Amino acid sequence: MSEAAPPRAVIFDLDGTLTEPLLDFDAMRAEIGLRPGLPILEQLAAGDDALRARGEQVLRRHELDAIERATLADGCIELLATLRALSLPAAILTRNTREVVERFVRKFDLAPSFVAHYTREDGPPKPSPEGVFRLCRQLGVAPAETLVVGDYKFDVIAGRRAGCRTALVTVEEVDDLADWGSPDFFVRTLRALLPIFR
Repeated sequence: MSEAAPPRAVIFDLDGTLTEPLLDFDAMRAEIGLRPGLPILEQLAAGDDALRARGEQVLRRHELDAIERATLADGCIELLATLRALSLPAAILTRNTREVVERFVRKFDLAPSFVAHYTREDGPPKPSPEGVFRLCRQLGVAPAETLVVGDYKFDVIAGRRAGCRTALVTVEEVDDLADWGSPDFFVRTLRALLPIFR
């Protein structure tokens, strides 16, 4: 990535990327009555109406609680300020809800930083590339000129499927890269992405 032209737009995941991670997915799965270790939204989609209704209620409570207690990830303010100074548009792509995104933006006064967002209410969630394609159109930038930043394999898979470069923010070892492909960039914090734009 260092040899390529800097991205002309950035699409960020929300939980665990722009914010420090707070959501306890194991606790949510247990409360809803889902199988451990498998993605929540996909299990709900395969269930009946009662399971989906219960699941959405549990998810909403956990997600709203997490965003109320959220703190910004290291380097978030600096990276968003750099993008604004360079007139590079940014967007949020999340498996969370529109309500949570709006509360996040209000809580941290970040409305000027994001041109658009795509949530699970807007269409197929990550790892589908649909959200990436739609946000790129809204940002007016080709996928190949866009960087997708997230903390989980679904972020990387969605970005790669759309033809974007990807950055994985993680402090943990990643052992299943063969299953989903390597991101273009591994970073421990958002702060480590700043040199890409200088």
